[in-house]
Amino acid sequence: MEFGCIEDCSQCCIEREYYPSKKFGKIGVLILPEEKERIEKLARKNRLKIRILPRIGISENKNSGPTKILAYQLMGSEKNGNTCPFLDTNSGNKSPHGGFPCRIYKERPLACMAYPLIESEPITLDQKCKFCKEHGNADQNLISEIESLLKIKEKMIPDVSSIWRFATNIGEMEDQGIMKSGWILED
Repeated sequence: MEFGCIEDCSQCCIEREYYPSKKFGKIGVLILPEEKERIEKLARKNRLKIRILPRIGISENKNSGPTKILAYQLMGSEKNGNTCPFLDTNSGNKSPHGGFPCRIYKERPLACMAYPLIESEPITLDQKCKFCKEHGNADQNLISEIESLLKIKEKMIPDVSSIWRFATNIGEMEDQGIMKSGWILED
């Protein structure tokens, strides 16, 4: 079956998740270091305030904190971390499938280009995606998504022993007591 966005859906650009647990807060859209400056320029061009935080760091020594950042994350525009700041929810314009349009669709990050694929063993479809929930599979037109995911995966293979995740401390009010802030060493 061929993948396509469900009519009137923009869910993947709105809902963020807690990952790998609520303790880390909600995650943003993965941004590779080489994409960061370009995304910041696109925000200025669109007169948008964005917030980019670190996401994954590495170090040789687990006692020193990260010495190199492998990935950043573009946080949502809402206080709870939801809604990509590049999603146009105000103009009344619609995307070709009837959802809210992306202001930077042709220049969007690789992580957006890879969606609905999720990096795992094996690579799977995001079961929160409405299309994937309804149809269960998509096996005919995901070549560019696979290529994008492989480019990301290639950058995420560290040759060091210590991997750090950045806890955003962003999420729902009822989760504030659980969430941490700053770098946390992965076990």
